[in-house]
Amino acid sequence: MASTTKQSSGTVGIEVKGNKLRLRLPRAVAIGSQRYISTRLDNTSENFKRLQSLAWQMEVDISAGKIAETIQGYYNQFKTTPLEVTLNDLVAVPAKAINLSQLWVQYCEYKRSQLAITTYQRDYLKKYANHIARLPQELTKAVAIRDSLVATTSPDTAKRLLTLLSACGKWAAKSGLIEVNPFAEMATDIKLPKSSHNIDPFSATERDAILAAFQAHPRHCHYTHFVKFLFLTGCRTGEAIALQWQHISADFSYITFAESYSSSLKLRKSTKTGVVRRFPINADLRSLLMGIKPTDAKPSDLVFKTPTGLPINNSKFTNQVWKGCKVGKKTYKGILPQLLKDGALGSYRCLYNARHTFITMLLEKGVTIPQVAKLVGNSPKVILSHYAGNAIAEVPSI
Repeated sequence: MASTTKQSSGTVGIEVKGNKLRLRLPRAVAIGSQRYISTRLDNTSENFKRLQSLAWQMEVDISAGKIAETIQGYYNQFKTTPLEVTLNDLVAVPAKAINLSQLWVQYCEYKRSQLAITTYQRDYLKKYANHIARLPQELTKAVAIRDSLVATTSPDTAKRLLTLLSACGKWAAKSGLIEVNPFAEMATDIKLPKSSHNIDPFSATERDAILAAFQAHPRHCHYTHFVKFLFLTGCRTGEAIALQWQHISADFSYITFAESYSSSLKLRKSTKTGVVRRFPINADLRSLLMGIKPTDAKPSDLVFKTPTGLPINNSKFTNQVWKGCKVGKKTYKGILPQLLKDGALGSYRCLYNARHTFITMLLEKGVTIPQVAKLVGNSPKVILSHYAGNAIAEVPSI
């Protein structure tokens, strides 16, 4: 996992010492004999990724000749007693050309305050950074970077990454880190196949069959109310998982959708669009919520939990309960595959289709597109382009 190769000048290494990770600094910037920074972090893949981002940022500072201003902070991140550093302790390191990954780290830091924390940590620091780390690193090889993306990823992924790299290059050029944006207009050269964006909602009969199957299941019956709530509100799964009793008015007249929960990062964040919305509670939804609220419920208690009282993990629920999966020698039989086998469903559809079903049914009932958009936290344009056409069950006689 950890790097053990000889480091070139200006490169920060990651090593394992006693099953703990440590950073190895270039001799030219180490403070006295303290070439290693002990992090006290266990040797795990997650901790290694965290340190890799930090190492890249340190290399950016070294390349830019700013390490003298920032190195004390790097030492002190992992020390209980802060280390006092003066400029006389450091040896100047000449600036060198920044590489692609180093530039991406700086761009991520710039974008940090503008992104949802889940997008920043999960996508920018992990998913995109991992793709970028596998590419040629010299910024003068932009064509080779593009060709590598096209050859090793899907057209959609290649276009997305080149769009991000172009934005990164544009920012870097304006910030004076590079002279010109090497990725300008590259994404436009990649043509994607047209997508129909077809929505495939459940029918009312299929929805009822799913709820009945949950209710009858000896283990998964605990999640019946959770699934029914998704069908009755059309909210995003993370919004339902994050819901607390304080978000439901005392008279059960409305729900305030203000937060979402990321199961992968185990944190609460704002809704996908960052907009807080009020959702009116109808009779069916009121009956559901009043029936499941404990008499001793605290405002911060979750409305929907696992049988052991923990936040529902979206990925585990989907894989182990909704669709089923095999993990090692253990097989999880999902609810939907059995319904499909029994002929109760026309096809398998993911959990998010509960939202699609709610939106489509509202449109079928004649609720206007702006009203639907406000209820579910989408724009009228998205409702019109993705859902409106699916609301017609049959062509009327004319």
